[in-house]
Amino acid sequence: MRCNYCEWRCELGPQQYGVCQMYYVDQGEIRERFPHRWSSYSVSRMESLPLYHAYPGARCMTIGTTSCNFMCRYCSNGFVARRDPAEQIARMYVLSPEEMVRMARKLGCHNIVFNVNEPTVSLQTLAELKVHADEAGLPMGCLTNGYTTEESTELLCSIFSFMNISLKGFTPEFYQEYLGARDLEPVLRNIRRIAQTCHVEVTTPVIQGVNDGELMEMADFVADIDPQIPWHVFRLLPEHEMTEARYPSIDAINEALHDVRKKLDYVYFHNFVGSDWVNTICPGCGHEVIERFSLGCGGDRLCAFDCQDNRCPVCGQEIKIHGTRVLWNAMEVAR
Repeated sequence: MRCNYCEWRCELGPQQYGVCQMYYVDQGEIRERFPHRWSSYSVSRMESLPLYHAYPGARCMTIGTTSCNFMCRYCSNGFVARRDPAEQIARMYVLSPEEMVRMARKLGCHNIVFNVNEPTVSLQTLAELKVHADEAGLPMGCLTNGYTTEESTELLCSIFSFMNISLKGFTPEFYQEYLGARDLEPVLRNIRRIAQTCHVEVTTPVIQGVNDGELMEMADFVADIDPQIPWHVFRLLPEHEMTEARYPSIDAINEALHDVRKKLDYVYFHNFVGSDWVNTICPGCGHEVIERFSLGCGGDRLCAFDCQDNRCPVCGQEIKIHGTRVLWNAMEVAR
């Protein structure tokens, strides 16, 4: 039986697991090998994921499983995403979806975000989690590489109301050489589709000398969908198979973003300590409506929020925000 979850469309059997090694066939049905098992669950700030325009300031229950359908040479979570899932099970937590939601409520979280590895490899468990999260009033979000079939993209849209989708490059050759994927087009198709239903933010990790020359094309693509989509440009700190690669130049990337900022309303450049480009500027008048502080490597946090009712207090311009501002210590759930 062919897997219908991601664009690899692998052949599955009782002991044939495909690229991600997370699904098999049992009595004619595709099933997860390791349902309800989690590599991690913890409390994080929404801004650190990064999601800048969804429930600003929220306390998130961040969760992950194991494995991925990509083979990124620079993967920062390679110790989770690229190892044989069967070797990691003994170290994973076993929590039913109902128990996970109960834990999120106990810790005062306002939502649940899948952010450690690719959600496509655990869709059945996440669909179960969605049922209990809805009952508890907890919105769900995720980070995804977008390499999904049209069928599973619809399932993602039914589970998650907000997503950060990785647009890692803009050529098939880049996706083949650096990610081990066959093509770029499914990712572009799915960003277009998901943006019709869900709140979308896009992240692009920059490998200097490799994909930095594609930034303008990526900006044109995102702007054609919606110029208000927030775009996070990351200074990639290469790991996994690329630990010897040099770190990209902050000044060179920022210079490359000069014209990009004319095409999109919200362009952020971060993943390094003390970035000056993590604040939200009103596209109407230039007033700084949201201030953030960047510690790099997932350490971003909200400092000041000056757009009540999601509008600029100076010119009244609407600021694209999914949900509302949430106090970190507030126990009530953002809706």
